[in-house]
Amino acid sequence: MDNRSDIRDFLTTRRARISPEQAGLLPGGGRRRVPGLRREEVAVLAGVSTDWYTRLEKGHITGVSEDVLEAVARALQLDEAERTYLFDLARAAARPRGPQRRSSSGSAPIEPRVQWMLDSMTGSAAFVADGRLDIVATNSLGWALHAPLFDNPRGTANFARFQFLDPRARDFYPDWAGAASVTVALLRTEAGRRPHDAQLRELVGELSTVSEEFRVRWAAHDVRIHHNGAKQFQHPVVGSLDLTYRTLDLSGDDASVRRLTIYTAEPGSPSEDALKLLASWAATADVQAPRPAPGARTD
Repeated sequence: MDNRSDIRDFLTTRRARISPEQAGLLPGGGRRRVPGLRREEVAVLAGVSTDWYTRLEKGHITGVSEDVLEAVARALQLDEAERTYLFDLARAAARPRGPQRRSSSGSAPIEPRVQWMLDSMTGSAAFVADGRLDIVATNSLGWALHAPLFDNPRGTANFARFQFLDPRARDFYPDWAGAASVTVALLRTEAGRRPHDAQLRELVGELSTVSEEFRVRWAAHDVRIHHNGAKQFQHPVVGSLDLTYRTLDLSGDDASVRRLTIYTAEPGSPSEDALKLLASWAATADVQAPRPAPGARTD
């Protein structure tokens, strides 16, 4: 498969959101048939011909230099995540096409030292997720925080499936709409990086078929690089939790994407007390975390 439709839709949606005034241009005369900038206006801002930019927007990105892509990114006022996504689309288009292959991200084992690190974090909820947002490793508190995600017949805790297919997610995330938008943006970013990941495409196809909420967000072509922030949970055991998080990339020997996320509570806050209660709950024998075993397949 090629990614020309992704390139076309991404550039079209980015162009549509910028007005001539926002781009520093004088509004053109006459009625504008499309929202945002016209193709010729983007071409002027990027310093390329209209024909050339039109061809690019149709998905013909192979062979385009980094300097030109940078110029287009500036013209469209792309943020860091969007710029990265555009370059990922270009790199993916340049790779030789072949049959879809199943991603290795679910099969490569978690290094024991990563699990040791997770287990050493007794006061924070920590987990490792792959590019498809499967949880592939976690500490005890990370499991307890996300216990509803592990309680599913599929056996694999996946943020996207939980948010869009499990009705409990609406209660678990007080800001469900915001959490859902972030999840889709992360999947869209991964799809730009790995357009031939068959398992990722299967996941997107499944969610698109079942959930209109997912389809609308996927069509928006929003992308995100998840680094840090704050999130609220309404946990079925301990109630309200206001937590801060930071996400770090874990480098590996293969091409898989793994990210470590750590949730913490403000010292002395009710949320810290709730996390301690959650840790006690997780430590009881009858609810011990059924964590993915190191080296086990998760696909």
